[in-house]
Amino acid sequence: MDDEQQKQDETTQDEGAGAAGPVSDATSSPTGDDPASSPPAADSSEDVPSEEGGDEGPSEEVAEEPVAEEVTSPEPDQEVEPEKEKKKDVIPGADLEPILVEPDKPELSAEEKARLEAEEEEKARREAELAAAQETDAAASRAPAKMEKGARFLATGKRKSSIARVTVLPGNGKIEINKRDLEEFFPRPLHQTMVKQPLVVSGYEGNVDVRVRVHGGGISGQAGAVRHGVARALTEIDAELRGDLKRRGFLTRDARVKERRKAGLKKARKRPQFSKR
Repeated sequence: MDDEQQKQDETTQDEGAGAAGPVSDATSSPTGDDPASSPPAADSSEDVPSEEGGDEGPSEEVAEEPVAEEVTSPEPDQEVEPEKEKKKDVIPGADLEPILVEPDKPELSAEEKARLEAEEEEKARREAELAAAQETDAAASRAPAKMEKGARFLATGKRKSSIARVTVLPGNGKIEINKRDLEEFFPRPLHQTMVKQPLVVSGYEGNVDVRVRVHGGGISGQAGAVRHGVARALTEIDAELRGDLKRRGFLTRDARVKERRKAGLKKARKRPQFSKR
């Protein structure tokens, strides 16, 4: 009896070992990986929603994500303002044109200054000659009025502080100022042309002699006074010349005089600097 029981026990143990063998094979992965490294089937089933329960909501892990977003979302009081574009810094005066500053010129010597003055006088003389030629062309075509022998026409001219007493009489165009010739009294061509302008415009140049006594003022003022007196004397000879002479400004009294200095001032209107202490 004991032998039979031992045989039965052995057979039962062999059957148990055979049943355990195929189970272990089924659990092992077909690729030969370690079953411990493969994810459990229960965990994978939680991520995928069940086909039977399609109406069921997401799993707990999926539901927790929006909750975390709500916590991190900013409060309504702290509104995020849109970024404003920063304006570029504009340099003041960038649109202005630069001013060209000429370098300081070296001081000219006396010879260079004299040369420049001579060039300017020559240029003024040429301009005066050109202007006189144009005025001669535009002068009236009528012949100058005939004057009786020994006739004299007197007039007074003024400019600034200069006063000129002019006498016009028949002659051949000689001009005498303070008993000196015109070229000697007024060496500059500009002043000579200024004195002759009324005679050239009216056409009396070379037909009358002019004698002048002038005093006061400077050279420029005396030349203007002589021209004013000659123009007035010509209107005494021929009244029709008044329109042409008036239009050119020869009969206008130029009263621009330098204002005198007042007591307590440095110049006519310049005051000394105020000092509080």
